[in-house]
Amino acid sequence: MRKAKKVVVVGGGFAGLEFIERLGHSADYEIVLVDTNNYNFFPPLIYQVSTGFMEPSAISYPFRKILRKFDNVHFRLGALEKVVPEENKIILSNGEFDYDILVLATGTETNFFGNKNIEEKSLPMKTISDALSLRNVILTRLDRATRIETREERKKYLTFVIAGAGPTGVELSGILAEMKASIIMKDYPELDKEDLGEIHLVDGQEAVLAAMSKNAQAYTSKKLSGLGVIQLMNTLVKDFDGETVYLSNGERIQSRNLIWAAGVSARTFEGFSQDCYGISKRLKTNVFNQLLSHKNIYALGDCCLIQGDEKYPKGHPQLAQPALQQARNLAKNLRRNGQEWKPFQYTDKGSLAIIGRNKAVLDFPNQKHFLKGFLAWLIWILVHIAGLVNFKNKIRTLYNWLGYYIYKDQYFRMIIKPSERGKSKEKQV
Repeated sequence: MRKAKKVVVVGGGFAGLEFIERLGHSADYEIVLVDTNNYNFFPPLIYQVSTGFMEPSAISYPFRKILRKFDNVHFRLGALEKVVPEENKIILSNGEFDYDILVLATGTETNFFGNKNIEEKSLPMKTISDALSLRNVILTRLDRATRIETREERKKYLTFVIAGAGPTGVELSGILAEMKASIIMKDYPELDKEDLGEIHLVDGQEAVLAAMSKNAQAYTSKKLSGLGVIQLMNTLVKDFDGETVYLSNGERIQSRNLIWAAGVSARTFEGFSQDCYGISKRLKTNVFNQLLSHKNIYALGDCCLIQGDEKYPKGHPQLAQPALQQARNLAKNLRRNGQEWKPFQYTDKGSLAIIGRNKAVLDFPNQKHFLKGFLAWLIWILVHIAGLVNFKNKIRTLYNWLGYYIYKDQYFRMIIKPSERGKSKEKQV
């Protein structure tokens, strides 16, 4: 009987879980999933958790429950610290693992572009922890504003600056504008309309949603303007001291709320030389997602930079679809049992972005056609519900959205902070 190869998958996001789904029932492989969290979560809906429109459990699900159906898959909670390729070993924060095949699907982390002030004082939007922290900050500062006597100081707490006009920045600015119009005045009668600050969307690109079509950009910009969002394009956030946002055009915005959605970069790990990394610290691979420098190590999704695809010389988009498709292709290749492997070829399935209630944009594959408004918004909802990992989560999310659509209100505006005792326990884990 042939011995099963040991596959270690680091990262349980789109790519990691899809790879396991496709290889999980194979008797030829024994798989271990390693992740710093004990749950999978759905990043496209993080912003809804951060604004109280959704509870965290609606977009997350425990790995161990997901993996129950596989006899050959195990889970290990831990953070990858070092790869030792010459020994076929990885070192985690709480131990180490040997492997025959290593699959890195470690995604990305927030990129502050070396600005320590922004890193320390801004509010990132990458993880569920970030989203809960942002929700706490937004709600705490709204409450704090009701106790401030001067209007000028109140506006610092009620003005929001969002750095980054990609899908996350657009979606977040749209939902904050809707909160401002329909919820804040109801919940905080101590405030006047004149107290409510502005919402600024800042980006160094020429237009919002730079990766989408001109039609999508124009429609999105128009709708955001209609919601009262001030768009500052061809402009960068240079610095932030906690009370003032400094822009590259010389302007200053008085605000305590800088939400950072301006960029990401892949994670780097000890054990790989600088030559292994390319643009945005992504690991260089061949068209089979195999590292150029190591034959039994593979990279998938956002952390991968495939060399040799003429259509994407700067790498594939850091979106869900490339990650899922790469994972499927690699799993199929590993199942080929010595047959010739097929190179990865990306199939563009289009792009979606939501602006607000009944407002969204959809670019069809290769931006040949464009859809806007209610129908695009409905497609966005259906696509995102389908992307959730569990049926219960899908029903819960649909229920939340129907409630908001009917009542123009959300239900999860609770400030929930861990106690100091809870924090100390978390450190021990």
